[in-house]
Amino acid sequence: MSAITRRNFVKGAALAPLALTSSALAQTASSERFDIVVAGAGHNSLITAAYLVKAGYRCLVLEGRPTVGGDVKSAQLTLRGFQHDTCSSAHNGIQDNPMIRDNELNLGDYGLEYIFPDPVFHMPFLDGAYITQWRDPEHTRAEFAKISKKDGDTYWRMWKESGKIEPTEKFWRRRLAMSHWDIIRDNFEDDHCRAFMLACPWSQQPAQYPMTGRLAYSAFSQQRHSRPLPRGGSGKLTEALARFIEAHHGVILTNKPVQRLIIENGKCAGVECTDGSSYRAEKAVLSTIHIKQLVDMAPREMWGQDFVDGVETWQAECQMFVSNYATKEPPKYPVSGGTLSPVHSELLASPERALRFAYDYACRAVNVEDPPQHIICCSVADPTRAPAGMHTIKCVAYQPYDLKEGPEHWDKIKDQVADANLKYLRRFSPNLTDDKILARIVESPLDLERMNPHNWHGSCHAGSSAPSQSGAMRPMPGWSEYRMPINGLYQTGACTAPGGSVTGIPGRNAAAVMLKDFGTSIEEVLQKRT
Repeated sequence: MSAITRRNFVKGAALAPLALTSSALAQTASSERFDIVVAGAGHNSLITAAYLVKAGYRCLVLEGRPTVGGDVKSAQLTLRGFQHDTCSSAHNGIQDNPMIRDNELNLGDYGLEYIFPDPVFHMPFLDGAYITQWRDPEHTRAEFAKISKKDGDTYWRMWKESGKIEPTEKFWRRRLAMSHWDIIRDNFEDDHCRAFMLACPWSQQPAQYPMTGRLAYSAFSQQRHSRPLPRGGSGKLTEALARFIEAHHGVILTNKPVQRLIIENGKCAGVECTDGSSYRAEKAVLSTIHIKQLVDMAPREMWGQDFVDGVETWQAECQMFVSNYATKEPPKYPVSGGTLSPVHSELLASPERALRFAYDYACRAVNVEDPPQHIICCSVADPTRAPAGMHTIKCVAYQPYDLKEGPEHWDKIKDQVADANLKYLRRFSPNLTDDKILARIVESPLDLERMNPHNWHGSCHAGSSAPSQSGAMRPMPGWSEYRMPINGLYQTGACTAPGGSVTGIPGRNAAAVMLKDFGTSIEEVLQKRT
Protein backbone atom coordinates (compact mmCIF):
# COMPACT_ATOMS: atom_id res chain seq x y z
CA MET A 1 0.00 0.00 0.00
CA SER A 2 2.96 2.34 -0.45
CA ALA A 3 3.35 4.53 -3.52
CA ILE A 4 6.93 5.06 -4.69
CA THR A 5 8.71 7.66 -6.77
CA ARG A 6 12.32 7.43 -7.86
CA ARG A 7 15.14 9.74 -8.83
CA ASN A 8 17.22 7.63 -11.18
CA PHE A 9 20.64 9.03 -12.10
CA VAL A 10 21.77 5.86 -13.89
CA LYS A 11 22.74 6.38 -17.51
CA GLY A 12 23.68 2.85 -18.37
CA ALA A 13 27.40 3.13 -17.63
CA ALA A 14 29.11 -0.10 -16.69
CA LEU A 15 29.91 -0.32 -13.00
CA ALA A 16 33.53 -0.91 -12.09
CA PRO A 17 34.20 -3.42 -9.33
CA LEU A 18 34.93 -2.07 -5.88
CA ALA A 19 38.50 -2.07 -4.66
CA LEU A 20 39.66 -4.90 -2.43
CA THR A 21 42.94 -5.12 -0.62
CA SER A 22 45.55 -7.37 -2.19
CA SER A 23 49.10 -7.71 -0.97
CA ALA A 24 50.44 -6.71 -4.38
CA LEU A 25 48.27 -3.60 -4.55
CA ALA A 26 49.08 -2.65 -0.96
CA GLN A 27 52.80 -3.10 -1.59
CA THR A 28 52.62 -0.96 -4.71
CA ALA A 29 50.69 1.75 -2.87
CA SER A 30 53.17 1.84 0.01
CA SER A 31 55.98 2.61 -2.42
CA GLU A 32 54.05 5.44 -4.12
CA ARG A 33 53.75 9.06 -3.05
CA PHE A 34 50.19 10.34 -2.88
CA ASP A 35 48.97 13.91 -2.64
CA ILE A 36 46.42 13.01 0.04
CA VAL A 37 46.11 9.97 2.29
CA VAL A 38 42.63 9.43 3.72
CA ALA A 39 42.26 7.50 6.98
CA GLY A 40 38.83 5.85 6.99
CA ALA A 41 36.23 5.28 4.28
CA GLY A 42 32.94 6.50 5.72
CA HIS A 43 30.60 8.40 3.44
CA ASN A 44 32.00 11.82 4.40
CA SER A 45 35.65 10.97 3.80
CA LEU A 46 34.73 9.31 0.50
CA ILE A 47 32.89 12.48 -0.52
CA THR A 48 35.93 14.61 0.31
CA ALA A 49 38.19 12.25 -1.61
CA ALA A 50 35.80 12.28 -4.57
CA TYR A 51 36.07 16.06 -4.92
CA LEU A 52 39.84 15.91 -4.47
CA VAL A 53 40.33 13.30 -7.19
CA LYS A 54 38.01 15.29 -9.42
CA ALA A 55 40.39 18.20 -8.88
CA GLY A 56 43.24 15.98 -10.10
CA TYR A 57 44.88 15.12 -6.79
CA ARG A 58 46.19 11.61 -6.27
CA CYS A 59 44.36 10.11 -3.29
CA LEU A 60 44.81 6.94 -1.28
CA VAL A 61 41.91 5.84 0.94
CA LEU A 62 42.64 3.39 3.77
CA GLU A 63 39.74 1.52 5.38
CA GLY A 64 40.22 -0.61 8.48
CA ARG A 65 37.39 -3.04 7.76
CA PRO A 66 36.80 -5.41 4.82
CA THR A 67 34.37 -3.07 3.01
CA VAL A 68 34.07 0.67 2.61
CA GLY A 69 31.16 2.72 3.87
CA GLY A 70 31.42 3.17 7.63
CA ASP A 71 27.83 3.36 8.88
CA VAL A 72 26.51 3.78 5.33
CA LYS A 73 26.61 0.28 3.93
CA SER A 74 24.51 -2.85 3.54
CA ALA A 75 25.12 -6.53 4.17
CA GLN A 76 23.37 -9.89 4.36
CA LEU A 77 23.19 -9.90 8.14
CA THR A 78 20.58 -12.63 8.61
CA LEU A 79 20.09 -14.91 5.59
CA ARG A 80 21.36 -15.10 2.03
CA GLY A 81 19.44 -12.72 -0.20
CA PHE A 82 18.26 -10.42 2.61
CA GLN A 83 20.09 -7.11 2.28
CA HIS A 84 20.08 -5.14 5.54
CA ASP A 85 21.39 -1.63 6.15
CA THR A 86 24.07 -2.01 8.81
CA CYS A 87 23.21 1.37 10.32
CA SER A 88 21.73 4.27 8.33
CA SER A 89 18.73 3.82 6.05
CA ALA A 90 17.10 7.18 5.28
CA HIS A 91 19.07 9.65 3.15
CA ASN A 92 16.80 12.69 3.39
CA GLY A 93 19.50 14.96 4.83
CA ILE A 94 21.78 14.58 1.81
CA GLN A 95 19.14 15.68 -0.71
CA ASP A 96 19.90 19.37 -0.07
CA ASN A 97 23.64 18.78 -0.41
CA PRO A 98 24.76 20.24 -3.79
CA MET A 99 26.52 16.93 -4.47
CA ILE A 100 23.08 15.32 -4.88
CA ARG A 101 20.84 18.34 -5.44
CA ASP A 102 22.96 19.66 -8.32
CA ASN A 103 24.32 16.25 -9.35
CA GLU A 104 27.88 17.57 -9.02
CA LEU A 105 29.56 14.15 -9.22
CA ASN A 106 27.12 12.35 -11.56
CA LEU A 107 26.92 9.45 -9.12
CA GLY A 108 24.17 7.85 -11.17
CA ASP A 109 26.88 6.86 -13.61
CA TYR A 110 28.34 4.81 -10.75
CA GLY A 111 25.17 3.02 -9.66
CA LEU A 112 23.26 5.40 -7.35
CA GLU A 113 19.47 5.54 -7.62
CA TYR A 114 17.11 6.94 -4.98
CA ILE A 115 13.61 5.78 -4.11
CA PHE A 116 11.24 8.24 -2.38
CA PRO A 117 8.66 6.33 -0.33
CA ASP A 118 5.12 7.57 0.19
CA PRO A 119 3.85 7.52 2.94
CA VAL A 120 6.86 9.01 4.70
CA PHE A 121 6.11 8.04 8.31
CA HIS A 122 3.31 6.30 10.19
CA MET A 123 2.52 6.24 13.93
CA PRO A 124 -0.13 3.83 15.23
CA PHE A 125 -1.64 3.97 18.73
CA LEU A 126 -3.11 1.24 20.91
CA ASP A 127 -6.50 2.98 21.06
CA GLY A 128 -6.86 2.51 17.28
CA ALA A 129 -5.91 6.05 16.31
CA TYR A 130 -3.05 6.67 13.89
CA ILE A 131 -1.28 9.49 12.07
CA THR A 132 0.33 9.05 8.65
CA GLN A 133 2.69 11.60 7.14
CA TRP A 134 2.34 11.66 3.36
CA ARG A 135 4.50 13.51 0.87
CA ASP A 136 1.55 15.80 0.20
CA PRO A 137 1.53 18.29 3.11
CA GLU A 138 -2.21 18.93 2.76
CA HIS A 139 -2.89 15.21 3.01
CA THR A 140 -0.76 15.15 6.15
CA ARG A 141 -2.60 18.16 7.55
CA ALA A 142 -5.83 16.19 7.16
CA GLU A 143 -4.28 13.28 9.12
CA PHE A 144 -3.74 15.60 12.09
CA ALA A 145 -7.10 17.30 11.62
CA LYS A 146 -9.03 14.02 11.89
CA ILE A 147 -7.77 13.88 15.49
CA SER A 148 -7.75 17.62 16.20
CA LYS A 149 -8.71 20.37 13.77
CA LYS A 150 -6.60 22.79 15.79
CA ASP A 151 -3.58 20.51 15.50
CA GLY A 152 -4.15 20.14 11.77
CA ASP A 153 -4.03 23.92 11.45
CA THR A 154 -0.94 24.01 13.68
CA TYR A 155 0.86 21.47 11.51
CA TRP A 156 0.08 23.57 8.43
CA ARG A 157 1.26 26.77 10.12
CA MET A 158 4.54 25.23 11.30
CA TRP A 159 5.06 23.68 7.85
CA LYS A 160 4.88 27.18 6.39
CA GLU A 161 7.12 28.59 9.12
CA SER A 162 9.77 25.94 8.42
CA GLY A 163 10.36 27.39 4.96
CA LYS A 164 10.80 31.00 6.13
CA ILE A 165 13.98 31.25 8.14
CA GLU A 166 15.73 34.31 6.67
CA PRO A 167 12.88 36.86 6.92
CA THR A 168 12.01 35.89 10.50
CA GLU A 169 15.37 35.74 12.27
CA LYS A 170 14.05 37.03 15.61
CA PHE A 171 11.22 34.50 15.49
CA TRP A 172 13.72 31.67 15.11
CA ARG A 173 16.19 32.96 17.69
CA ARG A 174 13.72 32.35 20.52
CA ARG A 175 12.52 29.00 19.22
CA LEU A 176 15.98 27.57 18.68
CA ALA A 177 16.80 28.37 22.30
CA MET A 178 13.70 26.55 23.58
CA SER A 179 13.32 22.83 24.05
CA HIS A 180 11.73 20.47 21.54
CA TRP A 181 9.18 19.52 24.21
CA ASP A 182 8.23 23.12 25.05
CA ILE A 183 7.42 23.96 21.44
CA ILE A 184 5.41 20.80 20.76
CA ARG A 185 3.54 20.93 24.08
CA ASP A 186 2.61 24.59 23.65
CA ASN A 187 1.52 24.33 20.01
CA PHE A 188 -0.30 20.99 19.83
CA GLU A 189 -3.21 20.09 22.08
CA ASP A 190 -3.72 16.37 21.46
CA ASP A 191 -1.32 13.75 22.83
CA HIS A 192 -1.42 11.68 19.63
CA CYS A 193 -0.26 14.68 17.61
CA ARG A 194 2.32 15.60 20.23
CA ALA A 195 3.72 12.06 20.19
CA PHE A 196 4.09 12.14 16.40
CA MET A 197 5.91 15.48 16.45
CA LEU A 198 8.27 14.29 19.18
CA ALA A 199 9.30 11.02 17.55
CA CYS A 200 8.83 11.14 13.77
CA PRO A 201 11.79 11.38 13.46
CA TRP A 202 13.44 10.70 16.82
CA SER A 203 16.47 12.95 17.20
CA GLN A 204 18.75 11.00 19.60
CA GLN A 205 18.40 13.94 22.01
CA PRO A 206 16.05 14.15 25.02
CA ALA A 207 13.11 16.34 24.04
CA GLN A 208 13.17 18.45 27.22
CA TYR A 209 16.80 19.57 26.83
CA PRO A 210 17.29 23.32 26.23
CA MET A 211 18.22 24.49 22.73
CA THR A 212 16.64 21.51 20.98
CA GLY A 213 13.83 23.65 19.61
CA ARG A 214 14.95 23.24 16.00
CA LEU A 215 13.97 19.57 16.30
CA ALA A 216 10.32 20.59 16.61
CA TYR A 217 10.55 21.38 12.90
CA SER A 218 12.52 18.30 11.82
CA ALA A 219 9.38 16.53 10.57
CA PHE A 220 9.11 19.12 7.83
CA SER A 221 12.49 18.30 6.28
CA GLN A 222 11.30 14.77 5.60
CA GLN A 223 7.96 16.22 4.50
CA ARG A 224 9.86 17.94 1.69
CA HIS A 225 12.14 15.08 0.69
CA SER A 226 10.45 11.94 1.99
CA ARG A 227 13.02 9.57 3.55
CA PRO A 228 14.88 8.50 0.40
CA LEU A 229 16.41 5.03 0.11
CA PRO A 230 19.24 4.08 -2.26
CA ARG A 231 17.93 1.26 -4.40
CA GLY A 232 19.72 -1.91 -3.33
CA GLY A 233 20.74 -0.69 0.11
CA SER A 234 22.18 2.28 1.96
CA GLY A 235 25.65 1.18 0.91
CA LYS A 236 24.94 1.98 -2.73
CA LEU A 237 25.86 5.59 -1.94
CA THR A 238 29.32 4.71 -0.65
CA GLU A 239 29.84 2.08 -3.35
CA ALA A 240 29.12 4.74 -5.98
CA LEU A 241 31.58 7.13 -4.33
CA ALA A 242 34.23 4.42 -4.23
CA ARG A 243 33.74 3.70 -7.93
CA PHE A 244 34.00 7.42 -8.69
CA ILE A 245 37.29 7.66 -6.79
CA GLU A 246 38.78 4.66 -8.57
CA ALA A 247 37.59 5.92 -11.95
CA HIS A 248 39.52 9.13 -11.27
CA HIS A 249 42.75 7.26 -10.46
CA GLY A 250 42.32 7.13 -6.69
CA VAL A 251 43.33 4.00 -4.77
CA ILE A 252 41.25 2.33 -2.04
CA LEU A 253 42.70 -0.31 0.28
CA THR A 254 40.55 -2.22 2.78
CA ASN A 255 41.63 -4.16 5.90
CA LYS A 256 44.03 -1.31 6.62
CA PRO A 257 43.36 0.09 10.13
CA VAL A 258 45.42 3.21 10.80
CA GLN A 259 47.20 3.21 14.17
CA ARG A 260 49.60 6.17 14.00
CA LEU A 261 50.07 9.52 12.32
CA ILE A 262 53.52 10.09 10.86
CA ILE A 263 54.81 13.49 12.01
CA GLU A 264 57.84 15.03 10.34
CA ASN A 265 59.08 18.55 11.04
CA GLY A 266 55.84 19.38 12.84
CA LYS A 267 53.66 18.29 9.91
CA CYS A 268 51.47 15.24 9.39
CA ALA A 269 53.26 13.49 6.53
CA GLY A 270 51.40 10.18 6.38
CA VAL A 271 50.02 7.28 8.39
CA GLU A 272 51.11 3.91 9.67
CA CYS A 273 48.74 0.92 9.72
CA THR A 274 48.47 -1.89 12.26
CA ASP A 275 50.16 -4.32 9.85
CA GLY A 276 53.29 -2.15 9.84
CA SER A 277 52.76 -0.63 6.41
CA SER A 278 53.04 3.12 6.04
CA TYR A 279 51.79 5.57 3.42
CA ARG A 280 53.07 9.08 2.74
CA ALA A 281 51.17 12.18 1.67
CA GLU A 282 52.74 15.04 -0.26
CA LYS A 283 50.07 17.60 0.63
CA ALA A 284 47.84 16.45 3.50
CA VAL A 285 46.28 13.66 5.52
CA LEU A 286 42.49 13.56 5.89
CA SER A 287 41.04 11.70 8.88
CA THR A 288 37.57 10.43 9.66
CA ILE A 289 38.80 8.53 12.71
CA HIS A 290 36.83 9.34 15.85
CA ILE A 291 38.58 12.09 17.79
CA LYS A 292 38.62 9.90 20.90
CA GLN A 293 40.98 7.56 19.03
CA LEU A 294 42.69 10.12 16.80
CA VAL A 295 44.18 12.03 19.73
CA ASP A 296 46.20 8.94 20.71
CA MET A 297 47.79 8.61 17.27
CA ALA A 298 50.26 11.46 17.73
CA PRO A 299 52.12 12.89 20.75
CA ARG A 300 49.75 14.75 23.06
CA GLU A 301 51.83 17.91 22.94
CA MET A 302 51.19 18.17 19.19
CA TRP A 303 47.47 18.73 19.78
CA GLY A 304 47.61 21.47 22.39
CA GLN A 305 45.95 21.32 25.79
CA ASP A 306 42.72 23.01 24.68
CA PHE A 307 42.14 20.35 22.03
CA VAL A 308 42.93 17.51 24.44
CA ASP A 309 40.56 18.98 27.02
CA GLY A 310 37.84 19.09 24.37
CA VAL A 311 38.37 15.43 23.52
CA GLU A 312 38.31 14.39 27.17
CA THR A 313 34.95 16.11 27.74
CA TRP A 314 33.31 14.67 24.59
CA GLN A 315 29.86 13.24 25.36
CA ALA A 316 27.97 10.33 23.79
CA GLU A 317 24.45 10.63 22.41
CA CYS A 318 21.36 8.58 23.30
CA GLN A 319 22.37 5.22 21.85
CA MET A 320 20.40 2.76 19.74
CA PHE A 321 19.49 -0.90 20.23
CA VAL A 322 18.81 -2.67 16.92
CA SER A 323 17.11 -5.92 15.90
CA ASN A 324 17.24 -6.95 12.23
CA TYR A 325 14.73 -9.51 10.96
CA ALA A 326 14.28 -11.56 7.80
CA THR A 327 10.54 -12.10 7.46
CA LYS A 328 7.78 -13.43 5.24
CA GLU A 329 5.67 -10.29 5.68
CA PRO A 330 6.10 -6.59 6.39
CA PRO A 331 4.47 -5.00 9.43
CA LYS A 332 0.76 -4.54 8.78
CA TYR A 333 -0.89 -1.78 10.77
CA PRO A 334 -4.70 -1.60 10.91
CA VAL A 335 -6.07 1.54 9.24
CA SER A 336 -9.43 2.57 7.89
CA GLY A 337 -10.28 0.21 5.06
CA GLY A 338 -7.54 -2.34 5.68
CA THR A 339 -3.89 -2.28 6.66
CA LEU A 340 -0.88 -0.09 5.91
CA SER A 341 2.72 -1.27 5.44
CA PRO A 342 4.99 1.80 5.38
CA VAL A 343 8.77 1.89 5.15
CA HIS A 344 9.04 3.98 8.33
CA SER A 345 6.86 3.80 11.42
CA GLU A 346 7.33 4.82 15.04
CA LEU A 347 5.89 3.46 18.28
CA LEU A 348 5.54 5.93 21.16
CA ALA A 349 2.92 5.27 23.81
CA SER A 350 2.62 8.89 24.95
CA PRO A 351 4.47 12.20 24.86
CA GLU A 352 5.51 11.66 28.48
CA ARG A 353 7.26 8.41 27.53
CA ALA A 354 9.61 10.47 25.35
CA LEU A 355 10.63 12.44 28.43
CA ARG A 356 11.81 9.26 30.18
CA PHE A 357 14.87 8.89 27.96
CA ALA A 358 16.93 11.43 29.86
CA TYR A 359 16.17 9.77 33.19
CA ASP A 360 16.87 6.23 31.95
CA TYR A 361 20.19 7.20 30.39
CA ALA A 362 21.24 9.15 33.46
CA CYS A 363 20.40 6.12 35.64
CA ARG A 364 22.21 3.80 33.19
CA ALA A 365 19.15 1.57 33.22
CA VAL A 366 17.37 -0.54 30.60
CA ASN A 367 13.69 0.34 30.27
CA VAL A 368 11.42 -1.98 28.25
CA GLU A 369 8.15 -0.53 29.49
CA ASP A 370 6.22 0.47 26.36
CA PRO A 371 9.56 0.64 24.51
CA PRO A 372 9.60 3.40 21.87
CA GLN A 373 10.81 2.03 18.54
CA HIS A 374 11.51 3.11 14.99
CA ILE A 375 10.43 0.32 12.62
CA ILE A 376 12.03 0.31 9.16
CA CYS A 377 10.94 -2.00 6.34
CA CYS A 378 12.91 -0.91 3.26
CA SER A 379 11.80 -3.93 1.24
CA VAL A 380 8.27 -2.47 1.00
CA ALA A 381 9.57 0.21 -1.36
CA ASP A 382 12.65 -1.64 -2.63
CA PRO A 383 11.97 -5.30 -3.45
CA THR A 384 15.66 -5.85 -4.28
CA ARG A 385 16.36 -5.95 -0.54
CA ALA A 386 14.90 -9.47 -0.10
CA PRO A 387 13.89 -12.60 -2.06
CA ALA A 388 10.55 -12.36 -3.85
CA GLY A 389 7.70 -11.91 -1.41
CA MET A 390 10.05 -11.62 1.59
CA HIS A 391 11.05 -8.61 3.68
CA THR A 392 13.69 -7.05 5.90
CA ILE A 393 12.60 -5.34 9.11
CA LYS A 394 14.78 -3.25 11.39
CA CYS A 395 13.54 -2.38 14.88
CA VAL A 396 15.50 0.52 16.35
CA ALA A 397 14.96 1.04 20.07
CA TYR A 398 16.85 3.31 22.44
CA GLN A 399 18.91 2.07 25.40
CA PRO A 400 22.06 3.31 27.18
CA TYR A 401 25.50 1.91 26.38
CA ASP A 402 26.94 2.41 29.84
CA LEU A 403 24.82 0.17 32.10
CA LYS A 404 25.28 0.07 35.86
CA GLU A 405 26.70 -3.42 35.44
CA GLY A 406 29.06 -2.21 32.70
CA PRO A 407 28.63 -2.24 28.89
CA GLU A 408 29.60 -5.95 28.73
CA HIS A 409 26.32 -6.76 30.52
CA TRP A 410 24.62 -6.22 27.18
CA ASP A 411 25.91 -9.60 26.00
CA LYS A 412 23.82 -11.27 28.72
CA ILE A 413 20.56 -9.38 28.30
CA LYS A 414 20.29 -8.25 24.68
CA ASP A 415 18.12 -11.16 23.53
CA GLN A 416 15.60 -10.57 26.32
CA VAL A 417 15.44 -6.89 25.44
CA ALA A 418 14.90 -7.73 21.76
CA ASP A 419 12.11 -10.14 22.76
CA ALA A 420 10.40 -7.40 24.75
CA ASN A 421 10.65 -5.01 21.79
CA LEU A 422 9.13 -7.56 19.42
CA LYS A 423 6.33 -8.32 21.85
CA TYR A 424 5.45 -4.63 21.97
CA LEU A 425 5.58 -4.29 18.17
CA ARG A 426 3.12 -7.18 17.85
CA ARG A 427 0.52 -5.17 19.77
CA PHE A 428 0.43 -2.83 16.77
CA SER A 429 1.25 -5.31 13.98
CA PRO A 430 -0.22 -8.67 15.10
CA ASN A 431 0.64 -10.36 11.80
CA LEU A 432 4.32 -10.69 12.81
CA THR A 433 3.90 -14.07 14.47
CA ASP A 434 6.77 -16.51 14.99
CA ASP A 435 6.02 -18.38 11.77
CA LYS A 436 6.52 -15.13 9.79
CA ILE A 437 10.03 -14.58 11.16
CA LEU A 438 12.85 -16.46 9.44
CA ALA A 439 15.91 -15.09 11.24
CA ARG A 440 17.05 -12.36 13.61
CA ILE A 441 20.28 -10.63 14.56
CA VAL A 442 20.43 -8.35 17.62
CA GLU A 443 22.88 -5.46 18.02
CA SER A 444 23.23 -3.77 21.39
CA PRO A 445 24.93 -0.38 21.78
CA LEU A 446 28.08 -2.33 22.64
CA ASP A 447 27.76 -4.36 19.43
CA LEU A 448 27.41 -1.17 17.41
CA GLU A 449 30.72 0.03 18.84
CA ARG A 450 32.33 -3.32 18.02
CA MET A 451 30.98 -3.13 14.47
CA ASN A 452 32.52 0.27 13.83
CA PRO A 453 35.08 1.96 16.14
CA HIS A 454 33.66 5.30 15.04
CA ASN A 455 30.47 4.40 16.95
CA TRP A 456 32.22 5.43 20.17
CA HIS A 457 30.18 4.23 23.17
CA GLY A 458 27.49 3.11 20.73
CA SER A 459 27.03 6.62 19.31
CA CYS A 460 26.21 6.12 15.64
CA HIS A 461 26.33 9.90 15.16
CA ALA A 462 29.78 10.03 16.84
CA GLY A 463 28.44 11.87 19.88
CA SER A 464 25.79 14.17 21.25
CA SER A 465 24.63 17.17 19.24
CA ALA A 466 23.84 19.15 22.39
CA PRO A 467 24.85 22.85 22.37
CA SER A 468 28.23 21.95 23.85
CA GLN A 469 28.99 19.85 20.75
CA SER A 470 27.22 21.76 17.96
CA GLY A 471 28.25 24.34 15.40
CA ALA A 472 31.51 26.04 16.33
CA MET A 473 31.81 23.67 19.32
CA ARG A 474 32.15 20.56 17.12
CA PRO A 475 34.49 18.88 17.61
CA MET A 476 35.68 21.66 19.96
CA PRO A 477 36.04 25.45 20.02
CA GLY A 478 38.68 26.75 17.65
CA TRP A 479 38.76 23.61 15.51
CA SER A 480 35.40 23.53 13.76
CA GLU A 481 36.73 24.36 10.29
CA TYR A 482 37.97 20.84 9.43
CA ARG A 483 41.62 21.78 10.04
CA MET A 484 43.31 20.07 12.98
CA PRO A 485 45.99 21.47 15.35
CA ILE A 486 48.69 19.43 13.58
CA ASN A 487 49.78 21.08 10.34
CA GLY A 488 48.78 19.08 7.28
CA LEU A 489 46.02 17.15 9.08
CA TYR A 490 42.34 17.63 8.27
CA GLN A 491 39.25 16.04 9.83
CA THR A 492 35.81 15.20 8.45
CA GLY A 493 32.98 12.87 9.44
CA ALA A 494 30.36 12.89 12.16
CA CYS A 495 32.76 14.35 14.75
CA THR A 496 32.78 17.58 12.72
CA ALA A 497 30.00 20.07 12.05
CA PRO A 498 27.14 19.69 11.55
CA GLY A 499 27.43 16.16 13.00
CA GLY A 500 26.03 12.72 12.21
CA SER A 501 23.34 11.38 9.87
CA VAL A 502 23.69 10.94 6.13
CA THR A 503 24.06 14.54 4.98
CA GLY A 504 27.49 14.47 3.37
CA ILE A 505 27.89 18.07 4.56
CA PRO A 506 31.09 17.44 6.56
CA GLY A 507 32.56 15.68 3.54
CA ARG A 508 31.82 18.43 1.03
CA ASN A 509 32.78 21.17 3.50
CA ALA A 510 36.12 19.51 4.21
CA ALA A 511 36.78 19.28 0.47
CA ALA A 512 36.04 22.99 0.08
CA VAL A 513 38.45 23.89 2.92
CA MET A 514 41.24 21.66 1.60
CA LEU A 515 40.88 22.89 -1.98
CA LYS A 516 41.01 26.49 -0.76
CA ASP A 517 44.18 25.74 1.18
CA PHE A 518 45.64 24.15 -1.98
CA GLY A 519 45.03 27.34 -3.94
CA THR A 520 41.82 26.53 -5.80
CA SER A 521 38.13 26.23 -4.96
CA ILE A 522 35.38 23.68 -5.20
CA GLU A 523 33.61 25.93 -7.71
CA GLU A 524 36.64 25.96 -10.02
CA VAL A 525 36.93 22.20 -9.78
CA LEU A 526 33.26 21.70 -10.67
CA GLN A 527 33.62 23.92 -13.74
CA LYS A 528 36.02 21.37 -15.17
CA ARG A 529 34.21 18.63 -17.06
CA THR A 530 36.02 15.46 -16.06
